[in-house]
Amino acid sequence: MKLSRYILPTLKEDPSDAVVLSHRLMIRAGLIRKESAGMYVYLPMGWRVLRKIMGIVREEMDRTGALEFLMPELTAADLWRESGRWETMGPEMFRIRDRNGLEYALAPTHEEAFTAAVRNIISSYRDLPVNVYQINTKFRDEIRPRFGVIRSKEFIMKDAYSFDMDEKGLEASYQSMRAAYRRIFERCGLDTIPVEADTGAMGGSDSEEFMVASEVGEESLLICDACGYKANREKAEYRRPDNKKGDKPKPLSEVATPDVKTIDDLAGFFKCSADRFLKSIVYLADGKTVMAVVTGDREINEQKLARAAGAAAVELAPDEVVVETTGAPVGFAGPVTTKNIRMVFDISVKHVVNGITGANKKDVHYEGVSPGRDFSIQEEADITCAEQGDPCPRCGSAMNMKKGIEVGHIFKLGYKYTRSMSVSVLDESGAEVTPIMGCYGIGVNRTMAAIVEQHNDERGIIWPVSVAPFDAHLVGLGKSGDEIAVTDAIYDMLVDGGIDVLYDDRKASPGVKFADADLTGVPVRITIGKTYFQSGEIEVKQRKGSEIFKVNKEALVDRIKELLK
Repeated sequence: MKLSRYILPTLKEDPSDAVVLSHRLMIRAGLIRKESAGMYVYLPMGWRVLRKIMGIVREEMDRTGALEFLMPELTAADLWRESGRWETMGPEMFRIRDRNGLEYALAPTHEEAFTAAVRNIISSYRDLPVNVYQINTKFRDEIRPRFGVIRSKEFIMKDAYSFDMDEKGLEASYQSMRAAYRRIFERCGLDTIPVEADTGAMGGSDSEEFMVASEVGEESLLICDACGYKANREKAEYRRPDNKKGDKPKPLSEVATPDVKTIDDLAGFFKCSADRFLKSIVYLADGKTVMAVVTGDREINEQKLARAAGAAAVELAPDEVVVETTGAPVGFAGPVTTKNIRMVFDISVKHVVNGITGANKKDVHYEGVSPGRDFSIQEEADITCAEQGDPCPRCGSAMNMKKGIEVGHIFKLGYKYTRSMSVSVLDESGAEVTPIMGCYGIGVNRTMAAIVEQHNDERGIIWPVSVAPFDAHLVGLGKSGDEIAVTDAIYDMLVDGGIDVLYDDRKASPGVKFADADLTGVPVRITIGKTYFQSGEIEVKQRKGSEIFKVNKEALVDRIKELLK
């Protein structure tokens, strides 16, 4: 491909609205252009990289025996209602009506659509196991699209769904996908961290995320270097050491706390640490009120709370519900005198002695609170977020926290969709059996951004060979007609030799050409300039590294292929 005929609008300066490295470099290197918030145009070079990534994904999925489909991006609301997710998916799902008033979703995911398709195809145990997948566009109405293509409204995803006769079959499918995902990301040149994860709105049991460590990641990972435990923050277990806080129990007493509501304000008012407080927050769990009680130094994990409450989702209760439930405004709730409300206590609460909590009266708190004496704990669960330095739930060593970008996620969905959508097959005895499902997703755009985040230097991108838009970047510095003709002939020789070449034949300065070559990150740069015209030696340089090789024309194709290995 000759650059004079190519669309590659590189930029010297960082775009003002790009705050993360991958976003800046993808804009500057002419891979993408922003169309609107969360919407991007992939220019020819960016699309080449995406196609390389999709090719790797497709090869590895096909290698497992998975079968590729192409599904409609519009899915009928009736399918979502069958599974019960039409309402619970929330405002992130684009909902539209056609001219006849029928409702559809611009699919953010395809569990329902694939389940409906498969139930009309399978009928017997002989049809299973089956794993079906697609590489297609997804849509999510992100409230804050940011970080370029890392969090966008429209994106490309590989999503796969396995159907098996039983849990043993699901385990085999799940492990096959775990292995395939490791191969995919390794082939893409990504160093990923597989971590235990929460299944969230997808449902199911076991779940694993594939994360790329990055300071701009929106996920937090808890990692134990001692035993290898890894989990994201929503899933990571928290185990506070079994030690009592405070001195000998004191009598329960009321303390006037006018306009003192937040934990920081209370810590200053009572002159004590935050872990002495019992933070009591009222939620709606599937529309029903529940009070979550944790120590003041911890953050409530809403995913864990939803699981503990047996709810699909939880949300903070409106102020009027808090007043109606506790008799006091927000900031003064507590478990001591609260009546007729379900309470879920974090496992750390029982260790508090001489605690402080809201008295369910405006401007009043209780001091000297002790669980068991002043209130009973009926429901207890781990409902807080693990933090840096917390003991590992497996070995007790201190855990480290890292930021990460999620590029892949696999789930054991169980029977959530096959039961709600009435999928069944006949077993060997002729009895009806409900198949069990797994779900496996990869964000293709995110994978591309994550590769840029991991492979770059101060000059630009350094593409791994497997996903590079071109094999080699030929820089022609000749000015005369004869010199240009010689360079053209070398370009033709490389193409005939099977090298995918981007040939910079523009009338631009050497500095501009070299800067663009470094910025766009093609693995090998070939320079036809003064050295060749004087001595017949071609300069060859890998993008990653500083060594320049001198190669004769006759050996050039073989040398490039050798370097690409």
